[in-house]
Amino acid sequence: MSVNQQAHTGPPYGQPQPGYQGYQQPAYGGQSLPGAPQSQYGAYNGPMPGYQQPVPPQGSLRAPPTSGAPPPASGASHPSGHVAYSQFEHGDVQNGIPASAAPMQRPPASQPFLPGSAPTPVSQISTFQQYGPPPASVQQLRNHMAGMTIGCTAASAPPPAGLGYGAPRPPAMPGPPLPGQTVAGPPSSQPNHVSSPPPPSTMAGLHPGPPMSGLHGPPPPTHPPQPGYQMQQNGSFGQMRGPQPNYGGAYPGAPNYGSPPGPPPPPKRLDPDSIPSPQLNELPPQQKPRHRIDPDAIPSPIQVIEDDRNNRGSEPFVTGVRGQVPPLVTTNFLVKDQGNASPRYIRCTSYNIPCTSDMAKQSQVPLAAVIKPLATLPPEETLPYLVDHGESGPVRCNRCKAYMCPFMQFIEGGRRFQCCFCSCVTEVPPHYFQHLDHTGKRVDFYDRPELSLGSYEFLATVDYCKNNKFPSPPAFIFMIDVSYNAVKSGLVRLICEELKSLLDYLPREGNMEESAIRVGFVTYNKVLHFYNVKSSLAQPQMMVVSDVADMFVPLLDGFLVNVNESRTVIASLLDQIPEMFADTRETETVFAPVIQAGLEALKAADCAGKLFIFHTSLPIAEAPGKLKNRDDRKLINTDKEKTLFQPQTSFYNNLAKDCVAQGCCVDLFLFPNQYLDVATLGVVPYQTGGSIYKYAYFQLETDQYRFLNDLRKDVQKEVGFDAVMRVRTSTGIRATDFFGAFYMSNTTDVEMAGLDCDKTITVEFKHDDKLSEDSGALLQCALLYTSCAGQRRLRIHNLSLNCCTQLADLYRNCETDTLINYLAKHAYRGVLSSPVKTVRDALINQCAQILACYRKNCASPSSAGQLILPECMKLLPVYLNCVLKSDVLQPGPEVTTDDRAYIRQLVTSMDVAETNVFFYPRLLPLTKADVDSDSLPAAIRNSEERLSKGDIYLLEDGLNIFVWVGVNVQQSLIQNLFGVSSFSQISNALSTLPVLENPFSKKVRSVVDMLQGQRSRYMKLIIVKQEDKLEMLFKHFLVEDKSLSGGASYVDFLCHMHKEIRQLLS
Repeated sequence: MSVNQQAHTGPPYGQPQPGYQGYQQPAYGGQSLPGAPQSQYGAYNGPMPGYQQPVPPQGSLRAPPTSGAPPPASGASHPSGHVAYSQFEHGDVQNGIPASAAPMQRPPASQPFLPGSAPTPVSQISTFQQYGPPPASVQQLRNHMAGMTIGCTAASAPPPAGLGYGAPRPPAMPGPPLPGQTVAGPPSSQPNHVSSPPPPSTMAGLHPGPPMSGLHGPPPPTHPPQPGYQMQQNGSFGQMRGPQPNYGGAYPGAPNYGSPPGPPPPPKRLDPDSIPSPQLNELPPQQKPRHRIDPDAIPSPIQVIEDDRNNRGSEPFVTGVRGQVPPLVTTNFLVKDQGNASPRYIRCTSYNIPCTSDMAKQSQVPLAAVIKPLATLPPEETLPYLVDHGESGPVRCNRCKAYMCPFMQFIEGGRRFQCCFCSCVTEVPPHYFQHLDHTGKRVDFYDRPELSLGSYEFLATVDYCKNNKFPSPPAFIFMIDVSYNAVKSGLVRLICEELKSLLDYLPREGNMEESAIRVGFVTYNKVLHFYNVKSSLAQPQMMVVSDVADMFVPLLDGFLVNVNESRTVIASLLDQIPEMFADTRETETVFAPVIQAGLEALKAADCAGKLFIFHTSLPIAEAPGKLKNRDDRKLINTDKEKTLFQPQTSFYNNLAKDCVAQGCCVDLFLFPNQYLDVATLGVVPYQTGGSIYKYAYFQLETDQYRFLNDLRKDVQKEVGFDAVMRVRTSTGIRATDFFGAFYMSNTTDVEMAGLDCDKTITVEFKHDDKLSEDSGALLQCALLYTSCAGQRRLRIHNLSLNCCTQLADLYRNCETDTLINYLAKHAYRGVLSSPVKTVRDALINQCAQILACYRKNCASPSSAGQLILPECMKLLPVYLNCVLKSDVLQPGPEVTTDDRAYIRQLVTSMDVAETNVFFYPRLLPLTKADVDSDSLPAAIRNSEERLSKGDIYLLEDGLNIFVWVGVNVQQSLIQNLFGVSSFSQISNALSTLPVLENPFSKKVRSVVDMLQGQRSRYMKLIIVKQEDKLEMLFKHFLVEDKSLSGGASYVDFLCHMHKEIRQLLS
């Protein structure tokens, strides 16, 4: 196997990195980094100090911090098995280097283990020594693992047995050996080792197999020994058996790969991030032959998220250093802008990009940025400053038109500047001139946001406006379906009642008394009704347009009005609409003419704006854009499946183009009782930068709360109109592909009639030249838009990335959550033109290539039987499997065509935090919640075997919140949460939890409210009782298990990926 032998600067991925402010990334066997404080969580997913220990630990769970590392996180004192969640789960965040002021130094890569060289005894600082004498059985593996933790003085460390994740696995999977096998490692008489575990016969349902070991082959010649580091640390799972990745039976007598014999394996250990259900725990090990691979032994998303929170949640993320990987999106952290845009605005798949296109092709890691230009910031962070350069406008490069930013180089005493994107030299305008200090910086550097910050805004001049005139404030037009279904369900009355109060909350500029946005009203079924609500009228006037084939707006004056001036007329209209149509028998609706009417109204008023359309059925009435029912489940898994995602007519694409030209954004609220062709109706909202909300089988009592919350949020959120975005890059790379809700009339400009604070645009970059390690790579995202007060602005975000000539540096600085966000969007676009199976296979193949390239070029040499993952990509397989099992790529029988089209469009403009929880939902044990604290209970892994019949759990995916109630839950808990006396009395129809005055009810409701507050949409609450019919739906979200629609379990998929990687390598 060819392994490149250059001594690259960083360790293989499992290795801890110095300078990582207290970041403990134990090698999977559990070795700690000398000089870093001991992690509370022990080995990766490994034993947690204080977790079912026979003797409670004395004193602190961590070793004293050394070398200036910060003290342990406050979570250290939590009860066993509980990890403190941070209060605000979803800031924008991820893995990587700390906010250090200088590039980090990393130790040499791996340390060869030399058999026979006994390690020095370990000092008292290691975790293992804090506990009393170990008992046999389960505890032994824990101690076996903990015993590997090397204290600060260790000169050389024995590798942990098997060097896998530390739990036995079947012949098919690498790791500690099976019964009757040998292990690489020191003889058990060496210091720092625990007495041998019990004989193999007690192992949980495993077959005997070949001797295995975690250390294979000679160490790489160029890596000198490094104290305290084990060799096989690149996220290796130990060894996977020969050419048979699918599990076979016993496989005795395979060759031993040249490793010294060692102690037999310890039994299965427990997982600190979840307490398995009692009924599983009560069984002796022999009766649990569930997995041939211990699920606790493979990378856990929960553990990675928790480690990142503990290591990176306490320090602010300072953006002054080029190419820093921010904390995970699941970590709550503060950002200090010192020259690069906050990760809340831009996240990248990698922060260190290959210097050449050949290297990028070899790795197959896509280079992409997920940009959220108008992202909402937490209250403690500063909004981008607004810079006004007067009539001359912002200073820009003469050639490439990039905007002034911190990376521009001033020369000739400050009289000119050299562009950091295209190297062109431009004269500094006289009004902008300033002297330079002795370092070549302008003396007003800190006074100007555009010279010192990564994100800022410029006030645009008239040259940046349509037809060279400043825009009018935008308008909102509410267009309500008044057909039979909408009236009968109570929807029309609900909307009218809500609008009466909601119109007081239209978005407004910072200190304005009232919103500048004007409003208008239309109702429709087969014909359209326009309303004159001019303030001088005593009563509103209705005008009907029945010629829907040639749409026009019958009135100009009095259609769009100021809310305060026309308040009484508007209130009168909203009272009358439900009465006017109360006895309607009209069931048919039109749709395209409704959008045309709104577009014409905005044209006539010469302003941009947004249409809020409330629609209930397939538009089959005779009119432009009329649709037919083409739903056909028989097309699933055929070559024609792609037509289900495509619009059935090109009419709406042309309409969308006209809307974008006028700045007319469409938000669509759908209330279907049957198929209504979301793939076609969604075209205009999608291409205008709007949103779609869907409430299938809408029922007033259960769905009104969710709908009203969505409507309120949608009307009030920050939005920019008539927006154009362009991404500039420094020489060497360029933006080649774009994903999101927008329209493009050329190859560079992303046009959006509206862009709100929740929408992202994903941009892919390709090389067009070589990059250099010295200068790095730069991105500048410039968004031109009209604010809700009618002010034309430019928002600029800048980001600098490192460039590398070594693949190891690329793999060390990737961000898996962003990578999955990109891969999902790429795949979801692929289904429009390719069969779904082709799209799925391409996804698996690309990820296998990414991991195979790492294995071949960056990992230490080892047997082909080992699965080795880069440290920051160790969750790629589990997350990728979630994307493959999603409803778009692998629908279950209950998923409708409309659901799939809806999800496909929704995901395309999601940010990284939203895709993270959408594909791997968050599962919280509510019965473990501390009622006296503000924090959330510690999450557990998404698998049915983690659920206990005696507990209540909450699962959220950004669209739904499930509350699962086990059959054996204590009656007092049921009484406290649901206000009923027994399990059988709990109602599935609840859409909100009852408000009860007891600590448990208050805690659970506060958890639900906290989660709702983090999401852009109001999540639907679904109560699921164990063994109830709804449980099938709930199990669909337990993504580590096999799915009913044929999706693989996490364990099986990992084996499949390993097989794919090995085929690529051979």
